[in-house]
Amino acid sequence: MNSIVSIFLSLFSVIVPAKMWFAPGQAIEVSNTSGAAVVLNLTDFAGRPLATSGDATLGAGASADLRKLFADVSNPGTYVVWAVPTGQAWPTFVGTPIVVEVRADTRRGAPAGPMVTKLEPLRFATMSTDAGDVTAVFYYDVAPVTVASFLNLIDQGFYDGLAFHRVVPGFVIQGGDPRGLDPDVTARGSGSPGFNVVAEFNNKPHAAGVLSMARSGDPNERSGALPRPEFANSAGSQFFVCLDEENTQQLNGRYTAYGVVTNGMEVVKKIAAAPLADEASGRPVAPVVIKSARSFTVTPEQNPYATLFGMKDSPTTTPIGAP
Repeated sequence: MNSIVSIFLSLFSVIVPAKMWFAPGQAIEVSNTSGAAVVLNLTDFAGRPLATSGDATLGAGASADLRKLFADVSNPGTYVVWAVPTGQAWPTFVGTPIVVEVRADTRRGAPAGPMVTKLEPLRFATMSTDAGDVTAVFYYDVAPVTVASFLNLIDQGFYDGLAFHRVVPGFVIQGGDPRGLDPDVTARGSGSPGFNVVAEFNNKPHAAGVLSMARSGDPNERSGALPRPEFANSAGSQFFVCLDEENTQQLNGRYTAYGVVTNGMEVVKKIAAAPLADEASGRPVAPVVIKSARSFTVTPEQNPYATLFGMKDSPTTTPIGAP
């Protein structure tokens, strides 16, 4: 196992996959690395429990094939595997949940059915800014490529020291531009990580607190047309946070919504209230800086997805192996 894969797999706890990517004919093997038995539970990405094919109990040190345990993982979709202590029921869980992305080949003329399955730890992110901290969770189900790109940039320190270079009151705050603090203000808003992310337009509404990817505007959109591919697929690192759904609903289906703020909307509003040096461009007098951006794996003690998955009343769980 190469070092990069080894480091990434170390993000998992309790239930650990044999690797991160699986072809259609391969067993999706996961192992229980804890010292106690658990029961594997599968939900969709809305937190709805799905059926089990047989006994999903996994003893300490034992392995299992998710394909044999859950028929749903043979169908394209996004699922979550939870390790539940024996004798208890979901939403109680231990360790870090596993996101199971069964991806279809959407290219024209491609064979029907799943193309590849990706397993990764369920993660969230916190940005520490001059105005306070903002925590967000991600829509792995509708924007997996965008989520992966955003988390990779976070893990590589890309956003550290960048700023919210654009503020449009009642609309959005925008950041993630490596040129966002450029002394030449005309350069601000033009930066990227040097690559583009394919558009993943979806049905998530651009409600207050939603994170979405900034991209180049297509002049044809002024007449109501959808953006052409060269504009739709022009996102990179710049993102925005929506402030008011009444004003941002026009972005629905035209920009890639990929996450939502779960804690820190008061910080978002504080950034949105910053005095502007230029209202036309949304340039703040003193742009709020992202001091650091970090990703974290979900645990029973840290689970910002609880509301998204309908787990508000999820009980606190004793760490696995504890007396």
